[in-house]
Amino acid sequence: MHKYEIITYWSEEDGSFIAEVPELAGCMADGASHEEAVRNAHRVIDEWIATAKELGRDIPEPKGRLTFA
Repeated sequence: MHKYEIITYWSEEDGSFIAEVPELAGCMADGASHEEAVRNAHRVIDEWIATAKELGRDIPEPKGRLTFA
């Protein structure tokens, strides 16, 4: 399991839950439920990383969510 932040929200326009991975440009997935969207996002993260490796591109280290005091 990856440690990248995943932001999920309901999209009325798409009629599904959207899961975005902000640290990986263009990496997002959808699903009929919150759980399905997150599960799909993990699959897409794997694909994103595999493609980046094939192309010799940098893969950002997961930073997670920033917190402020």
